[in-house]
Order: sequence, then structure tokens, then C-alpha cells
Amino acid sequence: QVQLVESGGGLVQPGGSLRLSCAAPGFTLDYYVIGWFRQAPGKEREGVSCISSSDGSTYYADSVKGRFTASRDKAKNTVYLQMLSLKPEDTAVYYCAAEPPGLATCDRPSSFGSWGQGTRVTVSL
Repeated sequence: QVQLVESGGGLVQPGGSLRLSCAAPGFTLDYYVIGWFRQAPGKEREGVSCISSSDGSTYYADSVKGRFTASRDKAKNTVYLQMLSLKPEDTAVYYCAAEPPGLATCDRPSSFGSWGQGTRVTVSL
């Protein structure tokens, strides 16, 4: 399993922005599909965005399309989730997850085997 460390969460007003980071000390994230998931209180964990290991192609849930952008920085071995125009409904604990390519799909959190500890995002006045 890959040890993942998320950071960048916090409290932000509606319309604000945050950038989440996902790092993996000792592992090369290039070889993994990286997923960003979130879980709000009382709700199931849902896929927000995934970025492939091969060509960097991305997937976004409809709820965040046009507002969130996932990217890789290979030199820093870090994956980012840039979140713009945040809404109160984006409030959740956000997790990054990693899985070798092949079986991982963004609509199935259970298809990812390695998870970070999560970082809390709160969008509120």
C-alpha cells in the first residue's frame, strides 16, 4: 500500500478557493491512478475527481465540473485538487486515494486500495 498525505483543507467562504495536495513519501505517484473523494456528514463517500497514471486524463463528477481541477506535479511527486467557486455543499472531508491502473474507477471508492487520512473542507460564511 501507498502511504498518502493530504493537506490544504480549511474554512473558506462561499465563492472562495482552496488547493488540496496529496503527497506520497517514498512512492512514485506517476504509476498510480489518483482519486479524490469526499464524504460529508451522514453521506456516503463519493468520487470527485480522478487522474490517470498514463496520459493525465481526468474525470470529474458533475457536481464539481468546471470548478475543480486535478493535476500532477511529477517533480514534486504531488497531486493537487484546485477547487474554485466553492459552495456550502462542497463541505466534506476530502481524501486522496491511489490504485495501480486497471481496476480503479472514480465511481467506486472500494476500487482504490490506498487512502490518506483526509483533510476537512468547510465552506461557510
